[in-house]
Amino acid sequence: MEKSFFKVLAKINKIILPSFTKKRLDLAKASKFQLAIIGWRYFVTTKALG
Repeated sequence: MEKSFFKVLAKINKIILPSFTKKRLDLAKASKFQLAIIGWRYFVTTKALG
């Protein structure tokens, strides 16, 4: 159940949240908010895959 929840959440994140890799964002120059979004997407993706 938990894994399917994170899979749905990952799809929602993909639609709603911006993709910084497509924008070629430099992590050293990223703001705290951008780093928080990157961290959240990473957390959800690893939970959905694992």
